[in-house]
Amino acid sequence: MPVKPFETTLYEKLEPFFSSHNFVLLADKKQFRKVTPTGFQNVIFTATPFQNETWLEVNIGCRNNQVEQIAQQFIGNTRDYWPDSNTLVISIGKFNDAKYFKYKIFNENDLDDTCEIVKEFLEQRGFPFMNDSDSLVALNNIFNLHLSKPCKYLYNQLHRSYKGIITARLTHDKHFLDLSNKHRDTLRNIGASPDELLTYERLLSFLLYHSVN
Repeated sequence: MPVKPFETTLYEKLEPFFSSHNFVLLADKKQFRKVTPTGFQNVIFTATPFQNETWLEVNIGCRNNQVEQIAQQFIGNTRDYWPDSNTLVISIGKFNDAKYFKYKIFNENDLDDTCEIVKEFLEQRGFPFMNDSDSLVALNNIFNLHLSKPCKYLYNQLHRSYKGIITARLTHDKHFLDLSNKHRDTLRNIGASPDELLTYERLLSFLLYHSVN
């Protein structure tokens, strides 16, 4: 995927900040990424030209390798994508409960201001969230404590149920069987297709009959 001039300038402005936090630039993946003991954390930039301005969306995420190694076998993504999948991902706008928010940039001064806003958000809220959220116990809480509400830290609620039952199994959650039934009900309520429901049952069978270390 080619890197556009706007993105090159953006990355150049942000690289010293991210380097100081042990993130490295993966320009072809439009992100800065830090490897962690459980997987990785990343900050993803999506720039979209619009008339005489550029709209910039920033997502933060984290990956837990144990969860993704199981989940990606059932979610249906291509194998090329598996190593880069996020367990959690959310835009800064959605994190701040501004669902459709994007940074609108007309000139370099706007870009400088946006970079400062992004850095401030990451230091005050983004990095602490990622640091607190990539363990199995934290993920199990995020996915499973409030099943009556959508999980804001995933764009696909089908994946929330798949990953929720995986984390329940990996953490030996004593409510695993009850959660498995509740996630099945959730999938039906959100309109999961027969194939998606069948995939969930296959995943559940896999988790029930394969030992968890």
